[in-house]
Amino acid sequence: MAQTKILVVEDEPSLIEVLTYNLQREGYEVIVAKEGREGLRKAQMRLPDLIILDLMLPGMSGLDICRELRASPRTAKLPIIMLTAKAEETDQVVGFAVGADDYVTKPFSVKVLMQRIKVLLRRAANPELESDIIEAGGIKIDKRGHEVSVHGERVQLTPTEFRLLETMMRQVGRAFTRHDLMESAVGDTIVLERTIDVHIKALRRKLGVAGQRIETVRGIGYRFQAERKGN
Repeated sequence: MAQTKILVVEDEPSLIEVLTYNLQREGYEVIVAKEGREGLRKAQMRLPDLIILDLMLPGMSGLDICRELRASPRTAKLPIIMLTAKAEETDQVVGFAVGADDYVTKPFSVKVLMQRIKVLLRRAANPELESDIIEAGGIKIDKRGHEVSVHGERVQLTPTEFRLLETMMRQVGRAFTRHDLMESAVGDTIVLERTIDVHIKALRRKLGVAGQRIETVRGIGYRFQAERKGN
């Protein structure tokens, strides 16, 4: 069986070394590009199973590479994790808007990054389970456009809130532990298991009445219910 290929587009030598070591230890074949245009060329020629893409690169930015890849039918579906030192939510929104599947800020936990890679590879291997549009309980998620609406009205969510909602809505009725949500939806070292409650509270508030569909499961965590009693 062929090894899963991961393309790392990064110009920081020490980080390349760390990523290469850990990815190879997990059994992945690693392809490295240290410059933006080189990264785009290798993505187009080698067609990796996943790309770890730095935002700030010499020659061509990660955002421009992402746009180019998404514009071509041959590379449009390649899973992309954007890697950057920028932590502002606005930068993350831009990354999602151009088609990144996930966004991890430096410094990060290698363990968390490996978990995010496994999640994206699993989704890519089961495309029938993945859709750009999710609708339930009056809430609509447009993953590609990174937009959420409640009964047709746009709602502004942070990337972390967006991923939490997407994770729960993809498996309506499933009870997620806080640890499940932290690993599956967040992928950011500054978000701890105990802070999931804070994000859920903010998410419920922004969703208004529809936020009641995010139910607390005592002793476990949270779940999304499409239908509620009396609705």
